[in-house]
Amino acid sequence: MSATVLTTAAVDAAAIDALLGRFGVERVAVADGATIRGSYWGESEAGLEGNRLYLRRDTPVHSLLHELAHFVCMSAERRAALVRDAGGDDAEEAAVCYLQVLLADCLPGFGRDRSFADMDTWGYSFREGSARAWFAGDGEDARRWLDRHGLIDAAAHPTWQLRR
Repeated sequence: MSATVLTTAAVDAAAIDALLGRFGVERVAVADGATIRGSYWGESEAGLEGNRLYLRRDTPVHSLLHELAHFVCMSAERRAALVRDAGGDDAEEAAVCYLQVLLADCLPGFGRDRSFADMDTWGYSFREGSARAWFAGDGEDARRWLDRHGLIDAAAHPTWQLRR
């Protein structure tokens, strides 16, 4: 991972807590260098167990948003048993990526432009070649998925609801 990816150390913790709190998620701070519980990718990537999101200061902001979006997009049954692997199908994974971009605008000092750049730097792979191009193109399928599940409104703003 490139050093140019913004980490949670650079974002106000109160803003992170406020965003997570809108979905009933609790931030659990992990000591520098300690293993992150519930991390699918390991290293500095965010971890998710139940409604707890585990973060270190070197956790990429895009990773925090991605895991939060998984929590929002998964079924209540999967959410109740969640430990590390959010599961889901390809359509849900695309919806997670789309929602993480929308949620990026809720964190001062991050935003969707930085989200696109960091997703590309980390290595998200889209047929269109970049996160921004995907969001404007094939991402429309993900937007419809989010709308169908009541997670965004007609203007593509989060509804602050969890998938039922």
